[in-house]
Amino acid sequence: MSRILRSLKKIWILNFLRRLRLGFRYFNKKYIQIIKWGFRSREDTNFTYDLTPGNIKYLAHTISVVTKMSYSQIMSYLVEVQSDAALKESILSALEKSDDRRFADKEVRFGRRIGWYAFVRIMKPKVVIETGVDKGLGSALLCAALLKNKEEGYEGKYFGTDINPKAGYLLAGKYATIGEILYGDSIKSLSEFKENIDLFINDSDHSSEYEYQEYLTIKPLITEKTIILGDNSHSTSKLAEFSEECGRSFIFFQETPLNHWYPGAGIGISYTGN
Repeated sequence: MSRILRSLKKIWILNFLRRLRLGFRYFNKKYIQIIKWGFRSREDTNFTYDLTPGNIKYLAHTISVVTKMSYSQIMSYLVEVQSDAALKESILSALEKSDDRRFADKEVRFGRRIGWYAFVRIMKPKVVIETGVDKGLGSALLCAALLKNKEEGYEGKYFGTDINPKAGYLLAGKYATIGEILYGDSIKSLSEFKENIDLFINDSDHSSEYEYQEYLTIKPLITEKTIILGDNSHSTSKLAEFSEECGRSFIFFQETPLNHWYPGAGIGISYTGN
């Protein structure tokens, strides 16, 4: 450290400003992204974005640990969904017919949901449940994975739950043929469900207590092969706690959005490893 810098650090106000400049350097890029987003995007909730290339690699490695599938095979599924022009066209077509078209971008970006897709392609599940459908972006993506599985001889069905009777409008065309939205309170819908659940995705009411109640409700329907994905695990520890109580393993993937100010959410993953 130079003599001049050591001298400046002794002057409180100058050292304070120097330290502020150091801290702001980590966020200046975000400020620019916020301004660009303000001009270019029309979204005001449930932001969509791609993941950084490095983050996609981390996602593939995370899924590889859980499923024991090779990294290269998982990456092929992640590329598959990002390259699915028919899926994106179906989503955009449904969006243009909706009342939300003024508040959505005309570009399909899946973010961490590509991880959901990979799990479906790997597991070949017979039953997939997602709570909290909202517009249905995840619904369409999950059904696209199930249709790919069907082409390979593996049948599967998607069930989404949502209290909003207008939810799920992006699930359209051929993707709606293997998907069903159960309207009403998610816990009530889950309590009436009778089949074993292979893949469960929690993305409904984001209160920690409601999330935990969902896990307790599906507990009789999960098996050693069931994988549970928590879309709220960046905010609550409920899936981790549920995993501890049930003797299941838990890991968390933190997403990193590409060219977006939002810091990202993630995927909590509960599994047995069997």
